Amino acid sequence: MRSVDSIIWGRKTYDQALEMGGIDPFGMKTKNYVFTHRPATPAENVEFVKESVAKFAKRIRAARGKNIWMMGGAGVMGSFLDAGGIDEFSIHVVPVIIGEGIPLLGPRRRTIHLKLLSTKRFSDGVVHLNYKVLPHA
Repeated sequence: MRSVDSIIWGRKTYDQALEMGGIDPFGMKTKNYVFTHRPATPAENVEFVKESVAKFAKRIRAARGKNIWMMGGAGVMGSFLDAGGIDEFSIHVVPVIIGEGIPLLGPRRRTIHLKLLSTKRFSDGVVHLNYKVLPHA
């Protein structure tokens, strides 16, 4: 978490975080960007983004800072992936099969190649996978 100074939120995920007590659960004092086209509840250190994902990704890559954490949702994450705006996936696999749920990425026909960077197994059966997103062919 110390390597992160900004968080990108989808609107629904942001609203859920506010309902659960706020967007800074770790006391990180991060800059937060929320992608939305509708009015949203303002909060400290939050910028509401209406520009295109491609334009925003270019702007934020040009700025100085640390890593950026994406907090969903599936549509925002898919849009960033399609725009070449995601460098790595850090995924925790929890050993529970649920049959339904929220997808990681919004539906779209795409093939994204990944390179495994690291794995870590935890005593409770959770496995952390870290992948680099390879450039589009």
